[in-house]
Amino acid sequence: MECKVVQTDRAPAAIGPYSQAIAAATWLFVSGQLGIDPETGELVSPGFAPQARQALENLRQIVLAAGSDLNQVTAVDVFVTNIENFAEFNKIYAEYFSEHRPARAVVEVSALPKGACVEIKCIASGLSDLRS
Repeated sequence: MECKVVQTDRAPAAIGPYSQAIAAATWLFVSGQLGIDPETGELVSPGFAPQARQALENLRQIVLAAGSDLNQVTAVDVFVTNIENFAEFNKIYAEYFSEHRPARAVVEVSALPKGACVEIKCIASGLSDLRS
C-alpha cells in the first residue's frame, strides 16, 4: 500500500520525527495536534480553551490539506491533562463537529509535550485512493 505524507504550513510543523499526517489508500491518519500557533511554533495560550480551539483548527487544516474535510473524520482521540475540562471541551468540540459526530475517546494523561493541556488526533476516510 502506498503512503503519502501530508504537510501544510497552515498547521504547526511536527515537533519530532513524525509527519503531520499520512494518507494510505482512502484513509488519513492525522498525528496528535497541540494548541500550537503554526506561525510562532508556541502554544497559543496557557489556558485550556484557546489551546483546544487551536488544536482542533490545526487538525482541520491538515485534513483539508489532504483533500478531505471534517465530515469525513471517523474517529477522534483526545488527551487532556485535566479531565475536569471535559464539559468545556465538549462545547468547543461541537463548534467543529456539530452534525457529524465521529467516534471519540477522551482520556486524562499526566503530561503532554510543551506543557500543553490538550492533544487531539484523528482518522478520516473518503480520500481518493492513492493507487488511482
